[in-house]
Amino acid sequence: MFFTSYEFLGFIALLFLVYYLIPKKYQWQLLLVASYIFYFIAGAEYLIYILTTTLTTYFAALKIGQNADKQSAYLREHKEEISKEEKRAYKDGCKRIRLRWIVACILLNIGILAVVKYTNFFISNVNGVLGAFGSTKQFSFMTLALPMGISFYTFQAMGYLIDVYRGTVPAQTNPFRFALFVSFFPQLIQGPISRYGDLAKSLYEEHEFDSKTVCYGLQRMLWGYFKKMVIADRVLIGLNTIIGDAGTYRGAYVFVAMLFYTLELYADFTGGIDITIGIAQTMGITVCENFIRPHFSKSLKEYWRRWHISMGDWFRDYIFYPVTSSKPMQKFSKFSRNHFGKVIGRRLPVYASSFIVWFATGIWHGASWNFIVWGLANFVVLMISEELEPLYARFHARFSVDGKFMYKVFQVARTLLLVCFLKIFDCYPTLGVTFKSVASILTEMNWNILWDGSLMAIGLTMIDYAILVIGTLLLIIVSLSQRSGSVRDKIAAKPYPVRFVIWYGLFLIILLMGAYGMGYDASQFIYNRF
Repeated sequence: MFFTSYEFLGFIALLFLVYYLIPKKYQWQLLLVASYIFYFIAGAEYLIYILTTTLTTYFAALKIGQNADKQSAYLREHKEEISKEEKRAYKDGCKRIRLRWIVACILLNIGILAVVKYTNFFISNVNGVLGAFGSTKQFSFMTLALPMGISFYTFQAMGYLIDVYRGTVPAQTNPFRFALFVSFFPQLIQGPISRYGDLAKSLYEEHEFDSKTVCYGLQRMLWGYFKKMVIADRVLIGLNTIIGDAGTYRGAYVFVAMLFYTLELYADFTGGIDITIGIAQTMGITVCENFIRPHFSKSLKEYWRRWHISMGDWFRDYIFYPVTSSKPMQKFSKFSRNHFGKVIGRRLPVYASSFIVWFATGIWHGASWNFIVWGLANFVVLMISEELEPLYARFHARFSVDGKFMYKVFQVARTLLLVCFLKIFDCYPTLGVTFKSVASILTEMNWNILWDGSLMAIGLTMIDYAILVIGTLLLIIVSLSQRSGSVRDKIAAKPYPVRFVIWYGLFLIILLMGAYGMGYDASQFIYNRF
């Protein structure tokens, strides 16, 4: 049941109606039931996975929280009786117990994710190695269903568990409330990966019907559907034509595919997040923002602070910082300083931690070497940029370009092209095809396809291109307008006839110009496969 299906719209309408008719104290229970119905429709066999993650994380966090409370109570009661050594020993003993619970729970749940998502990738690589050494032994692939949203709800649950272990949030004692946090259905398809401390407050509160909040939520949903159905699903037609026949569509076609995919991914992913945030907002629930105008970034580092923010924050807080401060990394840091000097020794541990994060980011996106290389390519560019930072600073000072409008435009354009190039690893099926296709941009001088009408033969008409151009310009205008405040607030300040024309006009555009797929359901959101 995709966000763009008629069934989902009917599901949301019915849920919305019941949500505001029932007593307010039962609203969160209704959302729990709705979330499990949504997940059941996606695949009844998937329920065992999300239930396993929910129950194991709930009990592990509860045990960790109880142990921490027990430690605090004991130390408070015996603070006058025990020595510093006894206090330290007691705390260390309690910490070991908590550590066993968190390690066991993380290994189990990340293990489940790894098995269902990466088993066949592992088998494929083992078979490749065996074949390279001349062995005829080949392992058979396994038929494993990939549960919807498993990467998202697993990371969200593990983030909560780590926060409880750190004492950042208290352990949730109500298993049904925690089940709602893990399974809240608008987030299951493609996130964002919410923190318990951010989402829980509004998720469990009682919500009165507020016309402004509801209207704002519906408007956000409408904007998301425009991005998805008018732009993303339309440009996808041309993109699939180019990617689907890499032998024919080479050279300048690959460059077009880079631009198409960047537009398609942005409109699809941000559109889906807009719908998620909008659905939650109609019910008074606050879901974190996941994008801040990423394609206006002036560097790749800035881009990753603005793109898929919840994922970046998760990898930073739960992988980068713990790895950097771990005992093995501290030993490596000491070894590096002793053998390579303070400057290099200070950098190597940070770069090693960043390498781990970007490898994990790549493999999280998909069980493919394409995604791993994509992640590591981002790592290489970011590390090179970090090393060249003093050179950039001298250049900026020498030519006084900082803050100049045209130089900002250059930085944004440069970063956008770099992002487009890196994203091409998401598109083609193998690394070999990817590298050959990218190389053909330099070897096949067929740039005439940009103006000789060849692009009319990839499934898009002149009307489609016109809609895409106008739609992209609208995305840019809205993004620029957001810098000075909420666009919805600005529209709300306009007279009613203006507001009516804007929102009803957007609805008609989606209705008349949306690119509909089989059975009038638009294609699924791209991040659903991640």
